[in-house]
Order: sequence, then structure tokens, then C-alpha cells
Amino acid sequence: MKKSPLKVGFDLDGVLLYNPARIFRPITIAVKTLLRRKAPTKTEFYYPKSTIEKILWNIVHWSSLYMADGVDEIKKLSKEGHIQAYIITSRYDCLEGDFRRWMKKMHADEIFEATYHNKKNLQPHIFKEQKIKELGLDVFVEDNWDIVKHINSHTRANALWITNAIDKTIQYDKKFLSLKDAIEFLKLKIKN
Repeated sequence: MKKSPLKVGFDLDGVLLYNPARIFRPITIAVKTLLRRKAPTKTEFYYPKSTIEKILWNIVHWSSLYMADGVDEIKKLSKEGHIQAYIITSRYDCLEGDFRRWMKKMHADEIFEATYHNKKNLQPHIFKEQKIKELGLDVFVEDNWDIVKHINSHTRANALWITNAIDKTIQYDKKFLSLKDAIEFLKLKIKN
């Protein structure tokens, strides 16, 4: 009897797209903590409200430079029926144009069952939690540690974490330095 395909969701920036700006997460947390004079008590992400903030937010997302190694392997696993792949990005609505550009550039319709971006501008971890539950995902590949923790505590999906050079000391058993490494782990999971 053939096994059902693994339902796998992928974040966009920092996972499917190489984004060197990922290393700034710990620095951002440190600055926020210093400005507030206490550690954040809940997961909360910045949302650009004004026109200038939205323009700057678009510029920040230009740091997603190119497709990460491993996208071709996702395509192969999907075509062979081993996985049903989805893109779930928390990019806010102001980034829809750039999101669509990347979907076209990577031929997402040939690889992924569906692609989703955060049209209603929900907090990123909430948006991803809702989509993971709605789609019944088995696995979600994410580069943001706060979102990984949230997924693990609020969904049944296994979160694979694409870490960075600064955060790599954080203990986590499904931590990888690249998408390619995470895909190799998925291949082992598929075989078993």
C-alpha cells in the first residue's frame, strides 16, 4: 500500500529564498529589550502602517536575494508524490507584488499545491498557525525561532528550523543551517 504524501509547508523569506538579513533577529530582540527595559512577554511582530513604513518594508524584503539550494529537491519530491508542498509566508499585504513576482520566478504553480501570503495582515505566527491547522500540515519549515516555538506549542505539525550563525547555539533537535539540509531530513522521514 502506497504511503500518503507528507504535507509540508515552507516559509518564503529565509527558507525558500536566501536572506542574509536573518542574522539580525537576535540583535532586534536585544534592542527591543533595551528600549523597553524588560524582555518581551509575548510574541509580537512589527507591522508597517504608514506609506513610508510600507515602502521601507518593501526595501527590507529586497534582501531575499535568490532561491535557496533545495528548491529543486522540493520539486522532485512533489512530482514523485512523496510530499504535498505549500508556501505559507507571513509577508503582509503591502508585499503582495513582490510575493507574486517570486511565485512567478520560481514557477511555484509547478511545485506547490498552493501558495498563501498574509493578506489580512495578521501577526505572522497567528497567520501561520491558522494555515497549518487549516491545511492539516505534518511539517512546517521556518527560519524564525519565535514562530518555530509557537508552531510547536499550538499545532500538531513538526517544525523544522532553518537557523542562522548567531542563533545556532539554541538547542533544538530539528535545526538545520540550510534548506538543503532540512530536505535531506525530510527524505529520511519519507523513507521511514
